[in-house]
Amino acid sequence: MNAEEIQAIVEGRHRDPFAVLGPHDNEIRAWLPHTLEASVVIDGEAIAMERIHAAGFFVARVAAWPEQYRLRSGTYDFDDPYRFPPLLTSFELYLHGEGTNYESYRTLGAQLTAAEGVDGVRFAVWAPNAELVSIIGDFNGWNRTFHPMRLREGGIWEIFIPGLAAGANYKYAVLSKFGNVQEKSDPYGFFAEVPPKTASVVWPLTNYTWSDDAWMESRGGRDWLREPVSIYEVHLGSWMRGPNNTFLTYREMALSLVEYAKRLGYTHLELMPVMEHPFAGSWGYQVTGYYAPTSRFGSPEDFRYFVDQCHQAGLGVILDWVPAHFPRDAHALYRFDGTACYEHEDPRQGEHRDWGTLIFNYGRNEVRTFLLSNALYWLREFHIDGLRVDAVASMLYLDYSRDPGDWVPNKYGGRENLDAIDFIRRFNELVHTEPGALSIAEESTSWSGVSRPTYANGLGFTMKWNMGWMHDMLDYFAMDPVFRKFHQQNITFSMLYAFSENFVLPVSHDEVVHLKRSLLGKMPGDEWRRFANARAFLSYMYGHPGKKLLFMGSEFGQTEEWNHDVSLPWHLLQWPVHYKLQIFVKELNWLYRREPALYEVDDSYSGFEWIDFRDAESSIISFVRYAKDREDFLVFACNFTPVPRAGYRIGVPRAGSYQEIFNTDAEMFGGSNLGNAGASLAEEISEHGRPASMKITLPPLGVVVFKPAAVAR
Repeated sequence: MNAEEIQAIVEGRHRDPFAVLGPHDNEIRAWLPHTLEASVVIDGEAIAMERIHAAGFFVARVAAWPEQYRLRSGTYDFDDPYRFPPLLTSFELYLHGEGTNYESYRTLGAQLTAAEGVDGVRFAVWAPNAELVSIIGDFNGWNRTFHPMRLREGGIWEIFIPGLAAGANYKYAVLSKFGNVQEKSDPYGFFAEVPPKTASVVWPLTNYTWSDDAWMESRGGRDWLREPVSIYEVHLGSWMRGPNNTFLTYREMALSLVEYAKRLGYTHLELMPVMEHPFAGSWGYQVTGYYAPTSRFGSPEDFRYFVDQCHQAGLGVILDWVPAHFPRDAHALYRFDGTACYEHEDPRQGEHRDWGTLIFNYGRNEVRTFLLSNALYWLREFHIDGLRVDAVASMLYLDYSRDPGDWVPNKYGGRENLDAIDFIRRFNELVHTEPGALSIAEESTSWSGVSRPTYANGLGFTMKWNMGWMHDMLDYFAMDPVFRKFHQQNITFSMLYAFSENFVLPVSHDEVVHLKRSLLGKMPGDEWRRFANARAFLSYMYGHPGKKLLFMGSEFGQTEEWNHDVSLPWHLLQWPVHYKLQIFVKELNWLYRREPALYEVDDSYSGFEWIDFRDAESSIISFVRYAKDREDFLVFACNFTPVPRAGYRIGVPRAGSYQEIFNTDAEMFGGSNLGNAGASLAEEISEHGRPASMKITLPPLGVVVFKPAAVAR
């Protein structure tokens, strides 16, 4: 040790502080900024330390290297962080660098642990090109010179801070090779301060006793492709608010939201990103804390309680997950050590022009470890049932939303992002090692095999959003019915590809913002027609092959676009048209869950047959949905004009009595109560290529559903 090294410690620029501080030969050295006197306590005996630098660098001469000692400042005794050996094993560091440590959240970040019988926190962070990383927080006055960290293999910096407990606020102070210092929140932080504050918070990985064993055990035996999946998409910050527009907590929503979704018959909640994010206007899609449930609504244990209550109520929980990009916030992942760690250095590869965000470098092992571990973290540590991956198309294509010359081709000269494809496939393989877990892609292109297994050269997702169906049908229903006869192809086109993927039919948050109008607002006509159109649209959606997703507020006819800054307009339910639409969606969900024909065969033509789609002049379609048992089927007839049709003949699979089990025009739903008196008789009169047919009454802008009486429930 020399004067230059001491000065480097004092100034916070020594790259190897453990080579200077702590026990060395017959000396114990301590850096205690602004301290005037200090001692070393060995076996109860205090040995005065010499202050050899006015800023607070102390040295004590000892007869032999003590196995244990404490430092004393005034009357306060404490353990010296620089007397503890490295805690991370070389094997853990190797796996991180290899990209195969799929539980790296147990290795990096702030871990409450013990070393040599002393409780404290082990901090570890990846910053391979930093000159020095220090831990700063409430416990050291946010002084970056106080606790410089030890550099380990693979660019990981580590330190054990004895005596530190849960609840401490902290960040990493990163000195870059360019000489500037950045204060960064922990990429692996389990908890964070409430925005706009940005510090990470020391928190246990888990401190919760689950009560959802029955759900988790049964989930492993579920084949979701053969079961009803009706998803209620929710933004937790605006589903409902408390007095003075305050947020509800996770625990409050565990009562209100869970009861509501269960009562309305949904099978799953899909939560827009709950990971920590500073800007509420991003709706959670610009993530800064991938491992931290947002503190806006409570603690990680509170969020676990919310999931637990969902499971006990029979509701699955799907999280929106955002591995496609991250924001430029200075406290987060952006140029973490002063260089491009998580992103690409080349902006042609590393920037999303549309969103002003950065693209992960999927070819870097440490980045893959970070993201793949994060996916498993939510599934394993929070019992999440599925991940819906946002913006998959932007990951797949190197030229996504880029002009010619503004992107870098892959090694074969193509536009496919080979590293991202490899990452996505590995992600899906890992997700599906968790019993019953789902992965769902928001993917808007014609990429083949999105929901095909990886062993069959697919991407490996369980399901994919059907964006084409959504756009076609919303365009169709936005037209005045007088023009719909010219656009029958909007209805029929989706059946040309309906079984090429395992589809989810989404009416998501993206369709009710940015001047697109609410679902009800898209519908033409006066109030009666708008509500009738909405009921007809939703009924066709539930009859069409594919799982279902509906954004919050659509179920009761929100009139204005969704506003993330306020609660849903629950006051609308005082009006009959709105609460009757809510009753309609409830009954539609329970119909869907009762009838195997609506969910058992969603991925094959054997589950769907057109009866007639040629009556474009009347804008009427009819079709059959079959269960695995083909004796169990439903007949749908849809009238997309406001003109009632009496005596309308449709072909059916066999003669006999049919019960009308659903009618969108029922008075209880807000309709005119025009229908078939609960039943219709099919005669042995051939029609539409069928051996039998029946005459029915089609209500205006209405959908009726029939079931053979012999198998009606």
